[in-house]
Amino acid sequence: MGPHVQVDVEMSFRVTKPGSAAFVVAFAGGAGQEEFAYPAPPRQVAFEHGTRAQVVDLPEGEHVVRYRAQRALGPVEAGRVSTEDLIRYTRPSRYCPSDRMGGLALSRFGGLPDARTQVEAIVRHVGEHLSYVVGAGSPADDAVDTYLAGEGVCRDFAHVCISLCRVIDIPARFVAVYAPGLSPMDFHAVFEAAIDGRWYVFDATGLAPRQSLSRIATGRDAADTAFLSTLGCELDFLGNTVLATAGPSLPEDDGSELIALA
Repeated sequence: MGPHVQVDVEMSFRVTKPGSAAFVVAFAGGAGQEEFAYPAPPRQVAFEHGTRAQVVDLPEGEHVVRYRAQRALGPVEAGRVSTEDLIRYTRPSRYCPSDRMGGLALSRFGGLPDARTQVEAIVRHVGEHLSYVVGAGSPADDAVDTYLAGEGVCRDFAHVCISLCRVIDIPARFVAVYAPGLSPMDFHAVFEAAIDGRWYVFDATGLAPRQSLSRIATGRDAADTAFLSTLGCELDFLGNTVLATAGPSLPEDDGSELIALA
C-alpha cells in the first residue's frame, strides 16, 4: 500500500432535547474507504472546498457517533486563488479581527520583500511569541485575546497568523485537519495563505508534518469549521477520541518547503 492516512473518530454525547445536529468530521471531498456510524441515517450537505456535513436527527438519550476512513496521500497541485478568495479572505472575521492588528502587522511584516517571506516571518513570530498550552483560552477568544495572553492552542495560533496576513493583504483562511504525528492527538487547525496566486498550508505550532495533513473543513475562521453544530436539539457533549495515522511512515517537515493541502 502506498502513502496513506487512516482516521478513527468517536464522539459521545447525551441528547436532552431531540432534534437535528450537523457533524463535520469526514475527509473533505471524500475518501477511498470510509464508514459512518450514526444513531439515524445522515443527510449529507456539501459546502465549498469539499467540506461535507452529515445532518442527523438525534433521539433523546446517550449516543456515540463514529467515523472511520482511509485515503491516499501524495503531492497535490496547489489550488488557485480566485478573485472571490481575494475579497473574502482578506476581510476581518469573527475570530480574526485583522482590523485591530494593523500596527503590529505593518510594523513587523509590511516592509518585507514578498508574500512568501512575509508569511514565513509571521509563522516564525507567532511560533516564538505564543506558548502552546493544552486547555488555554476559551472558545470566545479571538486573535487579539490570544496574542495578548501569549498562549493558546492550535486554533488560536492559526487565528493570529490569519489576522496578521490579512492586514498586509495576503489572503489567508482557516483549515480543520487530521494530523498524523500530533501529540496529544485530536482534531487540528492550520491555515492556508496565498503565495503567487496559489494556496499553501502553514502551521505555526509545528506539531505535525504538513505533508500528512488531511483537510476536513475550510473557512474564514473556526466559526466556519465546527465539528458539531446543534440544529434544534440540546445535548451534553461527553467527549471524543481522534486517532490519525500515516503509513508506511510519517513524513519529515523542516518547514522550508511550500506545501499544498489536498
